[in-house]
Amino acid sequence: MSVELLDETTVIDYLISKGVIGSNELAEVEVLTGGVSNVVLAITTPNKKLVLKQALAELKVSEKWEADQRRAIVEANAIELFHQLSPAQVPKLVFLDSERFILILERVPVGSTVWKSDLLAGVINPDIGAKLGKTLATWHNFGENNPEAKIKFMEDSLFEQLRIDPFYRFVAVKNPQIEVAIRKLINELEGDKTTIVHGDFSPKNIMASMNDDIYILDFEVTHVGNPVFDLAFLIAHLLCKFFRAEERLQAKLLANTATTFVREYKKLRPIDQSLAKHTALIALARVEGKSTVNYLSNEQQRKLQSFTKSILASSNSTTVEELFEMSAK
Repeated sequence: MSVELLDETTVIDYLISKGVIGSNELAEVEVLTGGVSNVVLAITTPNKKLVLKQALAELKVSEKWEADQRRAIVEANAIELFHQLSPAQVPKLVFLDSERFILILERVPVGSTVWKSDLLAGVINPDIGAKLGKTLATWHNFGENNPEAKIKFMEDSLFEQLRIDPFYRFVAVKNPQIEVAIRKLINELEGDKTTIVHGDFSPKNIMASMNDDIYILDFEVTHVGNPVFDLAFLIAHLLCKFFRAEERLQAKLLANTATTFVREYKKLRPIDQSLAKHTALIALARVEGKSTVNYLSNEQQRKLQSFTKSILASSNSTTVEELFEMSAK
C-alpha cells in the first residue's frame, strides 16, 4: 500500500505534529537531490540541522524498479547500530515513522561535500580510501563477531530487489556469454551470511569535510551477507571514474585510492579472491544495469564494457591493483 509523500510544502506541519520541531520554531526547507530511492529534505531551525528521508515505492530510473518501502526501517536500525560503532562518521538517528517509512537524522556539518562530486571534479585524496577501508573492516568484524547484532538484518529480500536483481541478474540476461560466471557470483552472495553488510557503500553516500573527515550515509540495503559486496561496490565506482579520467594523475590517484582502501581493510580482515570479478560485474552494471552512470562517454562505456567482460570471462584470479593496471593498458 502506498503512502502519501511529503514535500517542501507539507513537511513543516508534519514535523510539528510529530514533535520533532516546535510550532513556534522558524524552519527552512531545502529539497536535496541526487538520490533515486527517496524523498530527501533538509530542515534547518535556529537549533537543529536535520535531514528527512522518505522511501519511494518505485525508484526514479529509466527501467522499472520497485522496492519495498520497509527499507526505511532497516536503515533506521542500521544507523543506530553504526552510529554506536562510529559516532564521528555516522549521523545520529532522530526520529522514525515506520508507518509512513520516514526517518530523520542529524545533518552532517555544513561545508561537507559529496565524495562522488569531489572525485568527478578531480579532487582525489587516497587517504579517504584508507579511512574507509579501516572503518568498513571494523564494521564487518563487529558484524561477524556479534551474532545478536545480526538479528534485525537477516531478512534479505531488499538486497535482492535493490542489488542482486538490478546489478547481477539484469546484466546476466543481457550477456549469455558470461551468464555462468555471473550466476557463480550471485551464488557467492546468496550463500554467505558472514556479517552485516552496508549494501550501498558508494561515493555518493560518503561525504567529506574540508579537513577530510568522512561521513557515511544511506544504510537502507543493510543486510547479513557476504562482505565482498561492500568492497566491490566502492571499487567499482572508482573503476568507472578511472575509465573517465583523461589526465594520468587523476587516473593514478583513483587507482591509489582503491588500492589504499583494500590495503587498510586487509590489515583487519582477509579479502575474498573473487573481489575483482564482483568489482568488474558491478562496474559493468553501471553501464548495462538498471541504474547507470551519466558521466561516461559512449567510447568510455564501450571500453569499460569490453574490459569488464574480459575479466568476467577469464578463469584467472586478479587483484584489485592488477585490475587497475590492466584497465590502463
